[in-house]
Amino acid sequence: MDIKGKFVLVLGAAGEVGFEVCRLILMESPKRLILASSRKETSEGASAKLKAQFPKMASEIHSTFGNIFVRADLKDLKREDILSNSNYQKLIIQDVLSELNEEIITSSLLFQLLQRYKPDIIVDCINTATALAYQDLFRSAQEVNEMLQSSDNLSKMKDFTQRLLLTLYIPQLLRHIQILNESMRRVGTSIYIKVGTTGTGGMGLNIPYTHGEEKPSRVLMSKSALAGAHSMLLFLMARTPGGPIIKEIKPAAVIGWKEIGYGPILKGGKFIPLYDCPLESGYELNLGDVFEFGKSKKGISLEGKAFESAYIDTGENGVFSLEEFKAITTIGQMEFLTPEEIAQNVLYEIKGGNTAKDVIDALDGVIMGPSYRGGFLRKFAIEQLERVQQTIGIEGIAFEILGPPRLSKLLFEAHLLKKDFYTIENMLKADEERISQALWKRIEMDQKERVEMISIGIPILLPNGKTLLFSSQKIPEKSWERRKWNITPQTIDHWADQAWVDLRPKNMERWRNRFKEILRQDQEVLGTNSSFYDRGTFFWRKTNSGELMIDPGEIAGWIFIYEEKGKRMKD
Repeated sequence: MDIKGKFVLVLGAAGEVGFEVCRLILMESPKRLILASSRKETSEGASAKLKAQFPKMASEIHSTFGNIFVRADLKDLKREDILSNSNYQKLIIQDVLSELNEEIITSSLLFQLLQRYKPDIIVDCINTATALAYQDLFRSAQEVNEMLQSSDNLSKMKDFTQRLLLTLYIPQLLRHIQILNESMRRVGTSIYIKVGTTGTGGMGLNIPYTHGEEKPSRVLMSKSALAGAHSMLLFLMARTPGGPIIKEIKPAAVIGWKEIGYGPILKGGKFIPLYDCPLESGYELNLGDVFEFGKSKKGISLEGKAFESAYIDTGENGVFSLEEFKAITTIGQMEFLTPEEIAQNVLYEIKGGNTAKDVIDALDGVIMGPSYRGGFLRKFAIEQLERVQQTIGIEGIAFEILGPPRLSKLLFEAHLLKKDFYTIENMLKADEERISQALWKRIEMDQKERVEMISIGIPILLPNGKTLLFSSQKIPEKSWERRKWNITPQTIDHWADQAWVDLRPKNMERWRNRFKEILRQDQEVLGTNSSFYDRGTFFWRKTNSGELMIDPGEIAGWIFIYEEKGKRMKD
């Protein structure tokens, strides 16, 4: 893709990789380059630095800031601020764990950034796995467990439980991907490139660099697990029609460096204060005593003094001493990779080059897709199932194991139409009122079919739109069963569309429109035998007179492809 004249958004632009990506992109003369960072000072600092390096450039440079994983109202808050405020906690828990809706999407800072700048290209250099996994789910879980074992303080228990919910990183990652996907589709982004992570700098479970005494650290393993989950979600996004091109570059070594210098050493953005423990005030380790660190007041604070030393700044990984840097980059450890090399690969991929470093493309190349043998044997599996059904005199429509409920409801509705009308053409001769009443009569007279639907948790909404046939289950499984909801025309329509067999005339009209489109497509390809058509002349089963038989399974698949835009993109 030609970058010249385009709008480019770089997330994590102030980091060492992000900044280098910005520098290379500016050389390609974009119309506008937007630098996004978590903090105002780093974003504006990176912007100022680029303007100084490219004083005569025609490209616009904009800077923006904030935490893209939360709603815009909370974008400037530190994690400690959120954890200390019950209202903020509830808001984020709702945003992450509730069903995605328009309010959650449009409140997100990420969505608002994309709406404001409408980028053609997005380069995401945020270490998402670190940002989410290092919230330390295990520590939060341990705190809740200790509260359960030792306290009956309900208000404190509530606070600890909310903190635990805030550290559930898989729901946070899923919500981030949902909002990212929807936002990019709405603004028409053409390409999204993620600079990801392996989580362990290319090393395995024997990695010596860990978090705490545990080896390998569960927190570090969580980061790798999340990085892998992130790649697979991007893989799915890349297989979604109508969205941007998706790529991921995944460095697997120490990345550096941003700066070499001398000064105060910052840890977590804060100075490391100095302490001392005089020899005469050491703690005596007497056998049999119980040691409690919090109660063992030893040492003195050297007020006003902070740890200072020579350092190398490796960006996201932090600052290292000379000896730490030598240890981690020596042959046989994480070794070393420069941000310029990563940025160069990002640029090549944007411009359509093949670096052989795109993780998504690699996954496409190594996964096992549908096979010739599978396609060949599908026909015989279907024929054998049909023979079994004919032998026992029972048709299996849906068991509600595959899911979702919408699939089962569509299969049952199509089955009822098949029973009463057999062919698409015959069904189209009837109006929606007649179809609705015919299906209701079948439900009324055929207890067996009614029992099958109700037993697997698919209710039946009668033609009057007010009567719902269902049975209370010992263990409620469906969303409409598990939670309270207000009965309104809108909620009835929602659940009738998603989970209920809907016998109302307006749903029968919907089926008529579907069948008209299937018939139109069949007429369009009539007489053709080109491989261009998936559903050519001989796809649909037909009677001797040439009418299309109602085939529930194939029709449900057609609905998922054409109505819900759920077609498989790649084989």
